[in-house]
Amino acid sequence: MLNLDELRARIAPPDRAIAERMQHKLDGKTKPRRSLGRLEDFACQYAAIVREDAPALPKKAIVVMGADHGVARRGVSAYPQEVTGQMLLNFAAGGAAINVLARHAGAQVLVIDMGVVAPVAAPNIIDARIGPGTADFTEGPAMTRAQAERALQTGIELAAKLQRDGVRVVGLGEMGIGNTTAASALTAVLTRAAAEEVTGFGTGIDEATHQHKIQLIREALTRHARVAEQGDTLDILAALGGFEIAGLAGLVLGAAAQHMAVMLDGFIASVAALVAVKLVPAARDYLLPSHRSVEAGHGLVLRALGIPPVLELDMRLGEGTGGALSMTLLDAALHIVHEMATFEGASVTDSGA
Repeated sequence: MLNLDELRARIAPPDRAIAERMQHKLDGKTKPRRSLGRLEDFACQYAAIVREDAPALPKKAIVVMGADHGVARRGVSAYPQEVTGQMLLNFAAGGAAINVLARHAGAQVLVIDMGVVAPVAAPNIIDARIGPGTADFTEGPAMTRAQAERALQTGIELAAKLQRDGVRVVGLGEMGIGNTTAASALTAVLTRAAAEEVTGFGTGIDEATHQHKIQLIREALTRHARVAEQGDTLDILAALGGFEIAGLAGLVLGAAAQHMAVMLDGFIASVAALVAVKLVPAARDYLLPSHRSVEAGHGLVLRALGIPPVLELDMRLGEGTGGALSMTLLDAALHIVHEMATFEGASVTDSGA
């Protein structure tokens, strides 16, 4: 059973003293102080999270959670709903963009069926189905509170398993036709923004479909206005979210409780992280930055998290692809820590600048 009080007690702040020692170590390298900018921040934040003064390159995993959304049947995507299950099979076969980039980053990919309409069977797809997709949130809650809690608990338990397997950095990936609609609705409530401010073009819809998508989100916000004003974060997640969004939020919380770093990704994954932070604010310090998606709401979500992106590549694929690229930056930062010469070791004069 989900126990948020227990999680809040277990998610302690990263060790700031270790971060300061790591910065001091980087200041001793043969370069002007802070000249590697946010690459140095990666090393300091990661060391503080795992509570090690000289952490080795981490074992990494990207968790791709897939689920379907009832609102997809209202025509909010350029792709039909069956593509969700088809893409999970593609992930499992190693043929998607996230598989390619994960191999480049040295990360394993775990594929989780959180609730597609038709179950997908493959040996390396983990069955964690909550149901055959969520309900249409323009007609009622997307899921029950019990389903939202179950999805969160799935992510929490998966993080604990990954930690036992030696994973130190977990990336957030997702797949679900219609999930930018759910993510936009959640963003509107969690950031107090209007539907048109947070709603983008998703999979590449045309302007007429974009306006239809905005109108459906407005309808959902009107229907669930009382929940938005009076409910807690779990109520909001249940009303407007998706099984994969809830599962990833749980993964964030579980990883933070296990002193694991969490690599952000694009819009949907970042919304899941924002849900986690609303539930347990201390989880925010376990989030490592990734890219900024071209999705309209992503900038608002990142500002709400207080985490500026490190990459601007006009990406909007999701799947964990931006997180995979950012994992290579973390590795680069740790290579600097372990391999770059110091002023003293290289007999180079340190001006202190």
